[in-house]
Amino acid sequence: MTLKQPPLAALADQSLEDLRALWRAQIGPPPKLRSRELLALMLAWRLQSGDGGGLDEPLRKSLARNPSAPGLTNLSPGTVLTRDWQGRGHTVTVTVEGEFQYEDKTYDSLSSVARAITGTRWNGPRFFGLRTEATQ
Repeated sequence: MTLKQPPLAALADQSLEDLRALWRAQIGPPPKLRSRELLALMLAWRLQSGDGGGLDEPLRKSLARNPSAPGLTNLSPGTVLTRDWQGRGHTVTVTVEGEFQYEDKTYDSLSSVARAITGTRWNGPRFFGLRTEATQ
């Protein structure tokens, strides 16, 4: 038995169990959410992006590292970030593509650079001092 996809506007009126059943039928195992509203929004997005192809790769990368997120400084291409770690200076340059150049290697995020430097997980913007006091 397959469930017929309701119009997207009808998702707002579905119960949590109905939304989970529709997610299972259309996408696979549903996320373990308890919020009917959030699941309806997520399902609507997944159904729409499936029909329309979703986000292209450059936009998806841009949103993933969104430099205008609260607490972050807008990083223009060519911006140089420095950090001393364990007695050694480290320099990172923002590329034209919005990636991060460190020691002749390109990284998708500041957190990846911070991990390369420290060997442990770090919030990259925090590691490089880009978080404001209000968001720490």
